[in-house]
Amino acid sequence: MSTKTGYKIADGGMWVVSHLPLWALYPLGFALYFLLYYVVRYRRKVVMRNLAESFPAKSRRELRAIAKEFYLNFADYVVETLRLGGISRREILSRITYENLSLVNGYLEQKRPIVAYFSHCINWEWVTTLGTVVDVPESECSQVYRPLKSKWMDGYMLRLRQRFGARCYPKATVFRELLRRRKEGITTFTGFMSDQKPSHNDPGYITMFLNHPTAMITGTETVARKLGAAVVYFDMTKLQRGRYHVRIRPIADDAAALPEGELTERYTRLLEENIRRQPSIWLWTHRRWKHPVTLPTADK
Repeated sequence: MSTKTGYKIADGGMWVVSHLPLWALYPLGFALYFLLYYVVRYRRKVVMRNLAESFPAKSRRELRAIAKEFYLNFADYVVETLRLGGISRREILSRITYENLSLVNGYLEQKRPIVAYFSHCINWEWVTTLGTVVDVPESECSQVYRPLKSKWMDGYMLRLRQRFGARCYPKATVFRELLRRRKEGITTFTGFMSDQKPSHNDPGYITMFLNHPTAMITGTETVARKLGAAVVYFDMTKLQRGRYHVRIRPIADDAAALPEGELTERYTRLLEENIRRQPSIWLWTHRRWKHPVTLPTADK
């Protein structure tokens, strides 16, 4: 079988699955949860260590309950992301709601670019449908992405994320792309996933986060400052299975007016608040603190 034929078969299979209703997909999600948590035990030690270090006051029983709920949420995330390929505009509007859209619309009407911090709070893929509720003339919703190694998976995820009008810009070229759109008269509202470990060329901003000295990504702040952008945070809440609410919270009216590091600090505090409120929706499987860092001393 040729690679091209294999891609076509995979596309066809994904198309069929994406058009199944969520009530039919959730049993598959529960089976995935059982497999990951009880059989494969996928990164369970990592998850429990991350939780224990982040919430030292919680008992082992409480931490285990959060972990189990996290794996259930993660399984839901997988099937809900598959569904994104076939979900209708009407259904997605009923399943994810946004608060404080007037703030976004106001900036876009003023021709002010907006940078939005968001994180791996489930279901972050559904946030790519934001274009269904933001529709200001001569503006666009977009997001930054890291190209995947698999050519087929990269193309598939791009199709999902751009289904409802959002544009995706590679991390390496996003600043140039946003400047180009500005020259074309387009005002951008761009989401940056900013809770990963910093890249090798990103020095990071070190601060306390979930009881750990942590290097936070600074690339988002750099872009926001260069654009003189307004900055917001997507505060995610899972209401119930397949129902989410995003509160758009202001961080800065003009990123360029803040001292260096202040924007990242404000984002870190909002993200931490989001996670502490509902810890089971954050992606605990990543080894964020694999390489410890040290807080800078006061005299530096």
